[in-house]
Amino acid sequence: MRVAYVQAMGGASGDMLLASLIDAGLKMKSLEEIVDLLGISGVTFKESNSQRNEVSGTHVDVILDSEAERPRRWQDFVSMVEASSLSSNVKNTAGRIFALIGEAESRVHGSDVEHVHLHELGTLDTLVDVVGVIAGLEILGVEKLFCSSLPTGSGTVQTAHGRVMVPAPATETILVMTSAPSHGPPTSMPSTGEMLTPTGAAILGSIAEFDAPVMKIESVGYGLGTRNPDSYPNALSLTIGEIDKEKVLKGLKLLETNLDDSTGEILGYVQQSLIAKAGVRDVWTTPISMKKDRPGVMLSVLVEASVEAETASFILRETSSLGIRTRTVERIIAERSIEELSLAIGTCNVKIKSMGGQVVSASPEFEDCKKIAEQTGLPVIEVMKIVQSEADRRFLAR
Repeated sequence: MRVAYVQAMGGASGDMLLASLIDAGLKMKSLEEIVDLLGISGVTFKESNSQRNEVSGTHVDVILDSEAERPRRWQDFVSMVEASSLSSNVKNTAGRIFALIGEAESRVHGSDVEHVHLHELGTLDTLVDVVGVIAGLEILGVEKLFCSSLPTGSGTVQTAHGRVMVPAPATETILVMTSAPSHGPPTSMPSTGEMLTPTGAAILGSIAEFDAPVMKIESVGYGLGTRNPDSYPNALSLTIGEIDKEKVLKGLKLLETNLDDSTGEILGYVQQSLIAKAGVRDVWTTPISMKKDRPGVMLSVLVEASVEAETASFILRETSSLGIRTRTVERIIAERSIEELSLAIGTCNVKIKSMGGQVVSASPEFEDCKKIAEQTGLPVIEVMKIVQSEADRRFLAR
């Protein structure tokens, strides 16, 4: 499985991530084609090779004409992506990121998310950064993104609302919402200014796993920021490589607690809330017999180590649990990928499972089947049969 690792040594922003993809092998022509697929005009790119504090890499300027600089709402970005012919993976991921940015801005300004103004984030370079990074990773064949802890910087930064502390309120809110790990600079370092932008935090907080993979390195790209301070290199690196397709995932935490007095409504709410949280891999319950032969359930939650404490705190707040057992576990996983299947009745994503390079199963995504059923009037079970039959024919022969 091809993966990538972002080492955000000197910060992270949308344009730095774009530049690292170009430096790692993405063609500028591909980036221009992504813009064409979005159906937008007035956007051009200027690529340059340069240095930031002795680190050589690529800098990409996203240049906008006066119309492209016109502020837009986050919903406008979502509509533009949805109307494009980009893949469903790019559309869905970009939609989540723009919704995250909109929600963060609404929390910061105390306004309704449907009417929030994005200010600096509302121009088309934000759209290009987000979609360009997601689509660029897809073009390079990257199936999973990993990332280091994110440096926030120190001091102040000028915004549309005046000068604010670093990290900027929107950035800090995004870090809270995504549970992305972050750190400030050493106290001995002079004030750095803003190192992590809201766009950089939203992209990485939404799609990256904050861990360092063991991989066979294929390429490395360095994305350079706009500034060139003396105290640190305003750059990040993107390392692309291969990991074993059937590999052991280490460092996951299993949280378990026994409950004998929680209603089905509470358990359902807790499970739905947990599975929606970043860093939570799986949630399930198991019927058990407790003291005095009372029937109960064991709530089990599999999480990334970085969100263990936050998840445990949520369980203790929302259930009657007085304590939670935790342990480190390993998982052996098969290679998996998502393929888009176009049929006469509609388009459906299919989850492909492979082992040893051989496809062993192809499973239609239920939500896509349900959407097709609603659009065509066919029973959803009939839609699933049609998609399953075509998926087996097309993928299991590999």
